[in-house]
Amino acid sequence: MQHLTTAELTAGLDHIRASPVDGGTVEAIVRRPAVDGREELEVGELDVGEGLVGDTWSQRGSKRTDDGSPHPDMQLNIINARAIALMAQTRDRWQLSGDQLHLDLDLTEDNLPPRTRLAIGTAIIEVTDQPHTGCAKFSQRYGIDAARFVNSPEGKQLKLRGINAKVVQAGSVSRGDTIDKL
Repeated sequence: MQHLTTAELTAGLDHIRASPVDGGTVEAIVRRPAVDGREELEVGELDVGEGLVGDTWSQRGSKRTDDGSPHPDMQLNIINARAIALMAQTRDRWQLSGDQLHLDLDLTEDNLPPRTRLAIGTAIIEVTDQPHTGCAKFSQRYGIDAARFVNSPEGKQLKLRGINAKVVQAGSVSRGDTIDKL
């Protein structure tokens, strides 16, 4: 698959900016059962200690913790569904991003500052202040222009690479669920 150019990606910004500020929807739930493994789910269980049940977050160390343990404020990686749809080009490539939740929701800090709580299904998650940036794998999967796009000043402002969150109330989340800011 040929990756989109910066001009092609920039042409999709107005559609991304039109994401709902509240009342958006869960477009995809993706569990990572192993490194580079992906399972798209219709329903996912969110747990305060585990994050997305069956995901390997709890087994992955973090350079951002003193002891190298999983970062508690990075349980869930969330990406804007409109942004990933643009960069991935086809629905079957969304899950390559490594994000567990793909939401049709405005992820900007103006809309979702750290500590904002979101009710999704029967779960409640909280946006954290941990940055989510494009990595080498992201660049390989979606192209160098996509990595530059998400890490540009405008891309960072729009949180095109996404945000991090943690589970504060366990519950079930289903594809199609409405997202409510609390």
